[in-house]
Amino acid sequence: MSAREAIAGAEDIRLIVVSPWELVIKSALGKIDLRRPIEFIVKELERECGAKSLAIALAHVLEVGCLPPHHGDPFDRLLIALARVEGLTIVTSDHGFAQYDVPLVKE
Repeated sequence: MSAREAIAGAEDIRLIVVSPWELVIKSALGKIDLRRPIEFIVKELERECGAKSLAIALAHVLEVGCLPPHHGDPFDRLLIALARVEGLTIVTSDHGFAQYDVPLVKE
């Protein structure tokens, strides 16, 4: 199943605030070109996919400390921890996520 198919067929889509946060930082550093303001991208996801934002809570941060050190990226580690706590599936093209006990849809 492709990432698009998984998202289109999902009943509940969450946009974890860590993702736009990372995009804002990478854009400011010139590592990526968003071509559109992040606010527009987020509103589009909310409108077209019904995505609901999910904030970071203390339980998510504490779960990061329970993760084995397979992945060094702090944003990705927080996404993994959040998915574990909330019982969510992550859509990713990052093969490093497979080392963790979290449901994945690989792009």
